[in-house]
Amino acid sequence: MPAVPPSLPHALRGGAVVAALLTLTAACSPVARRVSSPPLLGAAVALTGNASAIGQDQRIGLDLAAARFGPGRPLTLTLAIEDAGTDEQGASQAFRTLIGRDALAIIGPSLSQQAFAADPVADRAGVPVIGPSNTARGIPEIGPFVLRVSAPVSRVAPLSIARALRNDPDLQRVAVFYAQDDAYSTSETAIFQKALAERNLKPVSIQRHQFSDTDFQTQVTAVLPLRPQLVVISAGPVDGGNLVRQLRTLGYRGQIVAGNAMNSPNIFPICQQQCDGLLIAQAYSPALAGEANRRFVAAYRQQRGSDTPPQFTAQAYTAVQVVADALRRLDGRRPVRGRPLAEVRRELNAEILAGRYDTPLGPIRFTPEGEVIQERFGVARVRMDADGRDGRFDLLD
Repeated sequence: MPAVPPSLPHALRGGAVVAALLTLTAACSPVARRVSSPPLLGAAVALTGNASAIGQDQRIGLDLAAARFGPGRPLTLTLAIEDAGTDEQGASQAFRTLIGRDALAIIGPSLSQQAFAADPVADRAGVPVIGPSNTARGIPEIGPFVLRVSAPVSRVAPLSIARALRNDPDLQRVAVFYAQDDAYSTSETAIFQKALAERNLKPVSIQRHQFSDTDFQTQVTAVLPLRPQLVVISAGPVDGGNLVRQLRTLGYRGQIVAGNAMNSPNIFPICQQQCDGLLIAQAYSPALAGEANRRFVAAYRQQRGSDTPPQFTAQAYTAVQVVADALRRLDGRRPVRGRPLAEVRRELNAEILAGRYDTPLGPIRFTPEGEVIQERFGVARVRMDADGRDGRFDLLD
């Protein structure tokens, strides 16, 4: 309940105060607000800051999905995108802005670290949140309105460790690097280290850094004398890309496994030729069979040329598709326009959870808690062009 404004006359007491407060509460209540025409879908991703390499990929996916599921479709959706930056405050403010604009649902943010701060804002407001790239442990458990289309690190990350061992069954010496101030990185490194322990591989060194770091000479020079055969990195695109480049420049020649946040071609300008050979487990492949993915890849290539879409673009597109499909079903039973906003948000959340979706990621659905159920995963090796300016993720068998 809001505080009594100090400007209210001294005479307003008792029932008069209660009546005034009830009026103020009703004016601010989402129950009194109605679904706009056309309905608004919000997105809050990192368009600036260290995570913008992820957010820019996501922006492409959002735009492609808006073209397919927006104007001219049976149920037109308007997409509003806010810059969530790279920190928790930016994501929370972007969420509040979209909630204030009467968004039916929100896609975002880009980082798990941000999700732990911003998702509760939407959950308390009863606004469905679809995480497009939030893979840390505990995201769906934030609240009943929080879901994700990004498979958890526990499901995906161990695949790349298995591939590295398949490449070298005699591998014994492993070094681990991770960003200690980032929720995704700390969650993922725990999964990586568990996968290593299950294979009787104890790291010869565990090196920590900050998500904003770009200079890793101290950590790398401490590790190289230990002669690691495998380096496992949990970091963002910028810090991770710089770490890979410096590892190779300073003489490391062994295998490198990188985590999910480096699943972006935006790392190529950072580590350049030194990206070559990087192993990354993926929740998406452009080569995946299925009409939904063929249609998505064709739209991406038409907009971007001969490039193939990266995982973050596919996941952002999928997040929009999930909302659009669920809203279309909901509207088919009872038109949503003009209905109470809070009511439709609740119904949309339930409809999303109950649905099954044929997406670029393959067939997906959700647990009652909002965790994505997805079956198709793989491991890719980065192949850089001869000039080191560009590259691709080659899916391995």
